[in-house]
Amino acid sequence: MEKNLTHIALFAALIAVLGLVPKIDLASGVPITAQSLGIMLCGTVLGAKRGALAVLLFLGLTLAGLPLLSGGRGGLGVLASPTVGYIIGFPIAAFVTGLIVQSWKAPILPAAMIAAFVGGFVLLNAIGILGMAFMLEKTLPEAALLAAPYLIGDTIKAVLAGLITQAIAQMRPDALLSRS
Repeated sequence: MEKNLTHIALFAALIAVLGLVPKIDLASGVPITAQSLGIMLCGTVLGAKRGALAVLLFLGLTLAGLPLLSGGRGGLGVLASPTVGYIIGFPIAAFVTGLIVQSWKAPILPAAMIAAFVGGFVLLNAIGILGMAFMLEKTLPEAALLAAPYLIGDTIKAVLAGLITQAIAQMRPDALLSRS
């Protein structure tokens, strides 16, 4: 139990640290950040439940007012921004990513890459685009066009999540909770 809590807290901190990478603001109001890599890693390393709990801890701290989102944003006001879909999608993406890695017994590298792509790219962007469409009063195709600049970076993050997960599996197999 204590080990689980420690991992959950560490990965919540990892998501926060990845938000410190200087953000790049796009016209949609949704910044390009490294935080979605942290979401993917929560799932690929911690598994579905622990990964989602780490993201929920991060979001709880953020919504309580800590400036943990990229650009130092935090508080309930982030729920009224174009990023609301991504914020809502974070724990869902981590859970689905972890569920795929846990359930699919393929070697860890392809399992983690595909899981990160499905959960952290496809699902997260689908929910994010829905949120942008709603908040910006755009059609889904218009919102999807606004999200297009993220797609290359999110693909790179899914590959990185797979490579990092494989490295953890090789160096510290006991730390890969998604496969224990």
